[in-house]
Amino acid sequence: MNRLESMSILVAVVDSGSLSAAARRLDMPLATVSRKVGELESHLKTRLLHRTTRQLSLTEAGSSYVAACRRILEEIGEAERAATGEYAAPRGELVVTAPVVFGRLHVVPVVADFLAHYPEIDVNLVLTDRVVHLMDEHADVAIRIGELPDSSLMATRVGTVRRVICGSPAYLEKHGVPGSPHDLSRHECITFEVLASLRAWVFGSGKSELSVPVRSRLAVNTAEAAIEAATLGVGLTRVLSYQVAEAVRDNALCVVLNAFESAPLPVNLVQKGQTPLPLKLRAFLDFVTPRLRTRTSHDLTDR
Repeated sequence: MNRLESMSILVAVVDSGSLSAAARRLDMPLATVSRKVGELESHLKTRLLHRTTRQLSLTEAGSSYVAACRRILEEIGEAERAATGEYAAPRGELVVTAPVVFGRLHVVPVVADFLAHYPEIDVNLVLTDRVVHLMDEHADVAIRIGELPDSSLMATRVGTVRRVICGSPAYLEKHGVPGSPHDLSRHECITFEVLASLRAWVFGSGKSELSVPVRSRLAVNTAEAAIEAATLGVGLTRVLSYQVAEAVRDNALCVVLNAFESAPLPVNLVQKGQTPLPLKLRAFLDFVTPRLRTRTSHDLTDR
């Protein structure tokens, strides 16, 4: 039995929530995943997982064992990175993750420039709007938008983005420009479920925070769909400033209710804070940080 392989599979099962989900994630037959976990339990002579038809959970022994597996696998990864020279020269592969639209607009151009400057570093750029767990998914750095929870991760602020409400000139001409958040009660809205509630939009912050009910004529799950519908005159939508910058610049959309916006959301580069920091990661952070700060400061939806 390859214990390191079995440990990796067990961690994938726990993170995925089921044997079948882990099999899909690992691109491995379900029978193989089940057998590897069973072999590990037989070797340890203890049950690691509670299995039912609906859910999977760790036993007490399994909980402590999985925590140890994570530490061991991370230490092996560190040893391999040191052996390949990642701590002696800026070379190797970096796994970087970012939100889809922000990544396409801002991260891809900066990464392209970075690759031209560092020919011995390769980048695996993963664009996704879900939160990628750096430890579990072996990512080196993430661009996160929004307030960060307390954690052991290291964060570097590179800017802020605004949440803006906008509509097409044709829609605003027909329905009027709202003068205050309360005017939204007579407007048709396009809601983006990842960013805010489908039933209310929040304005201001702290003690002055105001939650205003909205009529959601169309609910979507991507910013691109919300923006496209707004340009077609379906209604008002609320998205992040960088997502709508091009449409505002082209006069396809107009920003309204600027004076009532909630506090801007921070944009951070997040990494695990490992010591020593691989030179490839240090080179990336030093290169990308000032460039992203410049790009996020040029907000085409400014008041």
